[in-house]
Amino acid sequence: MAIKFQYNKTSLQILDKQLKIRLKALPTLQNKEAALRVEVKKAKNAAEELDNKLEQKMKSYDKVMELWEEFDNNLVKIEDVDLSVKKIAGVKTPILEDVRFEVDDFSVFNKPIWYLDGIDIVKQLAQIAIEKEVFIRKMELLEYARKKTTQKVNLYEKVQIPGFEDAIRKIKRFLEDEENLSKAAQKIVKARIEKQQMEESV
Repeated sequence: MAIKFQYNKTSLQILDKQLKIRLKALPTLQNKEAALRVEVKKAKNAAEELDNKLEQKMKSYDKVMELWEEFDNNLVKIEDVDLSVKKIAGVKTPILEDVRFEVDDFSVFNKPIWYLDGIDIVKQLAQIAIEKEVFIRKMELLEYARKKTTQKVNLYEKVQIPGFEDAIRKIKRFLEDEENLSKAAQKIVKARIEKQQMEESV
């Protein structure tokens, strides 16, 4: 990205101000990127742990798989999922507060004795699966923000800051050269005037 500038003091001041803003913002952006990277890893690990937990629970019920064929899958429904929002490094992320279930009425006398346990198992599995999905969503939001922050850090570090520094250097050199030429021209003019005055006085 080419920095547009003019060879004058006003342009120099503007560029200097822009450079200072970026130099001041860069450490904050770098810290945000590092914090987001850590949070993405935490969310990913939590989602993986919940996935493993869900898988293990499912395997532990493999022995009683034949019984599940008798279970009425429409008995337990998810009524609502309560989420709250937590800001992490300026990013709004979901937090699972509660999962509310609706259990249809059924006759305890007409159904097998393990039906109540079955309802609890279904609730547990659903709770874990929903919690995992919330962590996956959290990870996606944080990862998106991290990528954006990384892009900004790279833009500042590799493009804008060097660009502004280079432009400032060029303007300073130009202004110094202009000043030196002006001084040299003044000396020549002064020498001519002095020579002319000497000739006139002779």
